[in-house]
Amino acid sequence: MTLGILLVDPQYDFFPGGSLAVARGDEIVSPINRLLALHAGAPLFASRDWHPTSTRHFKARGGIWPPHCVQGTRGAAFHDGLLMGHAVVYDKGTNPDDDGGYSAFDGDRLDEQGRRRTLLDDLRARGVDALVVAGLATDYCVKASVLDARKHGLAAFLFLPGVRAVDLAAGDGDRAAALMRESGAHLVQ
Repeated sequence: MTLGILLVDPQYDFFPGGSLAVARGDEIVSPINRLLALHAGAPLFASRDWHPTSTRHFKARGGIWPPHCVQGTRGAAFHDGLLMGHAVVYDKGTNPDDDGGYSAFDGDRLDEQGRRRTLLDDLRARGVDALVVAGLATDYCVKASVLDARKHGLAAFLFLPGVRAVDLAAGDGDRAAALMRESGAHLVQ
């Protein structure tokens, strides 16, 4: 088994004080840094919401969310406290006419030759067949990413100390974790 680490959307707008803050989101930073230190040689991948100013994802155009993680803003930046300098980053939620982009597998990046690469492309190229997943938020982008990992035949490990939920409805995070477990993902401390 070749292990990689996926950090889902650890961006300022999802941390306390951000425009779509996840309660206690700041509690994930130290456990994630410990995870990264423990697996220092593992490939590190990260997704980020990278929304245009106007998008169907936001309430003003029919979505359910306030503006967040707008391209180039402080809210779209990764949390400075995370030791993720060597992460390969995938942008998602970039289409203004689409409310998609929840899963890290929906994102892409430009490689050195200017070609579009997805997370799945890069995992396959590196022989990664297992992902430890952490980030924000458990009940949305983390859940979508873990379920897609399972759909693509990858082993998935949800790192519980490194996730927090939005919980629009009480218990959404717990229900998301149960759904991930039912998909075959492992919930780990």
